Amino acid sequence: MSIAGVYVYAIVPTDAVLPADARGVGGPAAPLRTIRQGEVAAVVSDAPDKLRARRRDLLAHQELLQRLADDGPVLPMRFGMIAPDEDAVSRQLADAGRDHAAALERISGGVEVNLKAFPAQNALATLVTEDRKVRRLRDEARRRPGYEASLRLGEAVAFALAARATEAGRRILRELTPLAREVAAGPDVEGCVLNVSFLVDRGAHERFRATAQRFADGHREHVELRLASPLPCYSFVTAVPARTAGV
Repeated sequence: MSIAGVYVYAIVPTDAVLPADARGVGGPAAPLRTIRQGEVAAVVSDAPDKLRARRRDLLAHQELLQRLADDGPVLPMRFGMIAPDEDAVSRQLADAGRDHAAALERISGGVEVNLKAFPAQNALATLVTEDRKVRRLRDEARRRPGYEASLRLGEAVAFALAARATEAGRRILRELTPLAREVAAGPDVEGCVLNVSFLVDRGAHERFRATAQRFADGHREHVELRLASPLPCYSFVTAVPARTAGV
């Protein structure tokens, strides 16, 4: 395996201890090490040549971040962050060490919870009962079946389902925001009406999830909620400047 730079997994407090049996990306898996600079350290390994987003490597990256986060605050890097060499990592840590230390302090004791909201696709019967326009178009399509009638009905159903899910998303966001330290909007996801992450105290994580689950159970005919947690705090940190592998 040829060396193609230094793969950067995360920034941690300088006294953080690596899990004894943890390994990095690559085949065979690369040994891990830390590059320390003042109050912070970077968790790195040799970068494998021609890194690609293979399932094995994606899982290795995510598992390491999760294990590090279980033991303390972590500024996680996205998969594929590679620096030219150790000196480049050391310079970056020296230049931004205070900012990294402040970010670690800010997220200390917290986990990320990601929430995505989708239209409830199994709620057509309820939608027809509650939405007068959809009910009218359905009746018209039954009386005069055809392409145009089906198209109008399909568009109305899709719009109404999305509108119901959007309103439910606003409500769950209002309910969950007071339970979190911070909230960060995520990127647009196809078919998703809400993609948001919460920075939640680790001790309040189960309460947070239970609150979201109660809302989901009570609004199944309006919205489908998908929660992912506990996660490293991707949405609440700034990544180390480095090149990203062509993955």
